Amino acid sequence: MSQKKKKLALLILMLNMFITMGGVGIIIPILPTYLHKFGVGGEVYGTLIAVFAFAQFIFSPVAGNLSDRLGRKKFIIGGLIVYGVAQIFFGLASEVWMLYLGRFLSGVGAAFIMTTIMAYVADITTLQERGKGMGLIGAAISLGFMIGPGLGGFLVNVNLHFPFFLAGSIALIASLLSFIVLPNVQPQMKEPMQNKTRENIITQLIRSVKTPYFVILIVVFTFSFGISNFQSTLSMFLTYKFDYSPTDIAIVITVGGFSGVVLQMFIIDRLFKRFGEMKVILVNLVVAAFAMVMMIFVGGFFIILSVATLFQIATVFIRPAVNTLISKFAGNEQGFAAGMNNAYMSLGNMIGPALAGVLLEWHLSIPFILGAGILLGCFGLAYGWSLKKAPQLLRSSSFNNDKTQTPLSYNESN
Repeated sequence: MSQKKKKLALLILMLNMFITMGGVGIIIPILPTYLHKFGVGGEVYGTLIAVFAFAQFIFSPVAGNLSDRLGRKKFIIGGLIVYGVAQIFFGLASEVWMLYLGRFLSGVGAAFIMTTIMAYVADITTLQERGKGMGLIGAAISLGFMIGPGLGGFLVNVNLHFPFFLAGSIALIASLLSFIVLPNVQPQMKEPMQNKTRENIITQLIRSVKTPYFVILIVVFTFSFGISNFQSTLSMFLTYKFDYSPTDIAIVITVGGFSGVVLQMFIIDRLFKRFGEMKVILVNLVVAAFAMVMMIFVGGFFIILSVATLFQIATVFIRPAVNTLISKFAGNEQGFAAGMNNAYMSLGNMIGPALAGVLLEWHLSIPFILGAGILLGCFGLAYGWSLKKAPQLLRSSSFNNDKTQTPLSYNESN
């Protein structure tokens, strides 16, 4: 693929990821008020977020395998259509079960969009370009998650349902744009996937245990669990404890997201090249855990804003670092690796909010304490594995300076 087509493809992929995450983020400041209309609270809030993640967990590996066999473009387009229709359906809901169905279908659409986009980026970038490519997609994720809550918080003043209609309509327009503009690429596979037996989710999870990046997948699960505790609890925490309006919550989330996006766009690739992805992950896991604990003790809008911003900056750095490492280990199974990455992330995102919603009803501080503990446990796991199995990851990223296209490996003998 020419550089011109590659840049166009990355631009469209970033736009699609931005739209997807904007739709995910748009629900955050609105949902406490929206659920009040149905007479439900924190427990339903947590399980609604978990249902979205559950759908991603089930369908991400499916999306990865199918895109490895049949190509990327059609599944990105299909995912956008399902996602857009589901968002509109959520806005039209009149019963709680309709909310759950809408969120589940949104998760299905997001699974096909996110998994396939990450595999697409791996297809069109060299190993040396991989960190930058994943960083750009990560920036789009962060920007969408930033703009979404901001739009939701302000558009709710027009109508409580309007933000969902807007998010769904934009996703449908993006599917048409992708159909017209997005180049079609062939997955980078050593052998035709048609000759391989189709695997269900359980078989794929078992196969993931044998991959060289399995411990990184566990890291994905644990940090997703911890981070989702914060993200899913923050809106309810600020509403219950400080009586924040949807607009106040939108400002807290938007400022933090914007700061993270700016830093990610300009320095993430430099950090990867100088320190390596694993060091970036380890440092920011500690920073994120610290911010979660601090949220319990702080008060005042600007201090809360600062702590939330610190947390979001840390998480903005972790995600592309993990995505890049998994992609480098994956070799020629980029679709499978992206599917497993999204599945383990979704599993953490599913369990974290569901548990946080229950714990929030018990005590406002418990989800933050649990989340911080999980993140520190994730730090210990990642650091210990790197020391024993892949010590090169704790050195400066010599791999990024290597001009070969050999995937990363680890020491199986230890």
